[in-house]
Amino acid sequence: MMAEKRGLGRGLSALLGEVEETPVAGPVSSAAGLRTIPIELIHRNEKQPRWVFSEAEIEELSASIREKGVLQPILLRAHPDMDGHYEIVAGERRWRASQKAGLHELPALIRELDDAQVLEIAVIENVQRAALNPIEEATAYQQLVEIHGRTQAEVADAVGKSRAHVANAVRLLNLPESVRSYVIDGKLSAGHARALLGADSPAALAEQVMARGLSVRDTEALVRKGDATPSARSSGKAAPAPKDTDTQALEADLSEVLGLKVEVLDRGGLGEVRISYASLEQLDEVCRRLTKA
Repeated sequence: MMAEKRGLGRGLSALLGEVEETPVAGPVSSAAGLRTIPIELIHRNEKQPRWVFSEAEIEELSASIREKGVLQPILLRAHPDMDGHYEIVAGERRWRASQKAGLHELPALIRELDDAQVLEIAVIENVQRAALNPIEEATAYQQLVEIHGRTQAEVADAVGKSRAHVANAVRLLNLPESVRSYVIDGKLSAGHARALLGADSPAALAEQVMARGLSVRDTEALVRKGDATPSARSSGKAAPAPKDTDTQALEADLSEVLGLKVEVLDRGGLGEVRISYASLEQLDEVCRRLTKA
């Protein structure tokens, strides 16, 4: 059964403020609501949106914890599969660093949260701290839409981003796995990735971009030229003529309004407007906007 939609649009504090605290055994700190939890009872959330953690950052935080302790409690919920244990909702980096620092217990807030709220809180915390790479961010947004029944507009409201930002982020998941890996590893930026979405052969073009150290602008120009791939050259087909600035501006305006890639193909007064979408939900949103009175 899909979780009730609540807490959207008001940020992390609203989500935490509207859920009930779960009573747990253990000593209570002087601050209201805080518990001290043995570290061996705390487990990471396997579905949390952040996959990549910088070892250098963990080591730096660990050194700070050795000197000053944990200054901000982590957020937990009762573990769904292990009685008496807890699952991390927010604060995995602090948990990792605390283990490295040799701590045996952590200050924590315990909250009663469903799976949708756990994901929302994790996404909000990481997006606000710019801690997710572009593919992690896109995957988290898509999970909120596909698994938890949120619309892209609701997701955008929850994380404080525009709907166009969310839609464009999710589009990155249409890239080949190899290209997504380059983005995760930091070899390609989100700007490069967005440009490659329009390429006929994004994986091959990504290799060119990295080998030649091309900027995002150079990558966009290469895509507009039709990838300049050997197959295109051997076919004898001429690369399409560059679009004039007015057409490019119109495409940008339409893309911003719809939150999707829009391509205008003009052939001397006749042509096409192509709207690319990645899901039926995106198509429904386009139809709603186009038919809105």
